[in-house]
Amino acid sequence: MTVVSDIDQEGRVLHVADGRSAASLDEYWDKLSPEGLSQLKAIAMDMSGAYISSTLHVVSGARSKICFDRFHVLKLLNDGVNEVRKQENRELKAAGEWVPPRTKYLWVQNPENMSRRKRTLFDLLRECSLKAARAWAIKDAARKLWGYSMRGWALRVWKRWIGWSLRSRLEPMRKEGQTIRDHLWGIVNAIVLNVTNAGAEGLNAMIQRLRMTVGGYRNRGRFRNAIYFHFGGLGLYPDELLIHTKS
Repeated sequence: MTVVSDIDQEGRVLHVADGRSAASLDEYWDKLSPEGLSQLKAIAMDMSGAYISSTLHVVSGARSKICFDRFHVLKLLNDGVNEVRKQENRELKAAGEWVPPRTKYLWVQNPENMSRRKRTLFDLLRECSLKAARAWAIKDAARKLWGYSMRGWALRVWKRWIGWSLRSRLEPMRKEGQTIRDHLWGIVNAIVLNVTNAGAEGLNAMIQRLRMTVGGYRNRGRFRNAIYFHFGGLGLYPDELLIHTKS
């Protein structure tokens, strides 16, 4: 499904549509007046080509408003690190060498949030000549590039990072580096405009819990109505209650 929510009012759903196509988002843009479209300051989304094309086609100046936030970039890089780890484990196993057990979540977790035991193990793994350790170093460097407020500086450091990822000889990280290079304009927008999609991701988690709580819905229409009811910011009562009085 496609869910549109208000960045300024976290948790308030504005639109729900089936699928993740350009037409799914077009349904929302069609509801806005030209004046409403012109007042949009920032549009946070994932790197879906359908969403990007829909927005660029409808919203004036959208290329300076579309933001690919930190959450989606780090998720992309975590996927790359995990793919490097899996490939390396297969190579080590085929060569009859020792394979580090149960390390999947160590490479994607923030070291600052690890327990002392996990941090000790992780520090040991980082010092090994593992491809996964190199991939993690690339990801961790990107994690630290979100503090720049000037567009010129942000572009400079990200381009330097992209060059590193493309020269890494780690194909999954090269692939993710190319994706980031192609979407760098939206990443820099997110940095300069200080926009995050964290509220929308939290909303997605609550929608999933809503679906699981009732064991699913008989059709998509009922599910959409439930999302609007719980997360649409709708009041349960009209503004003016009609009070029955005796005459």
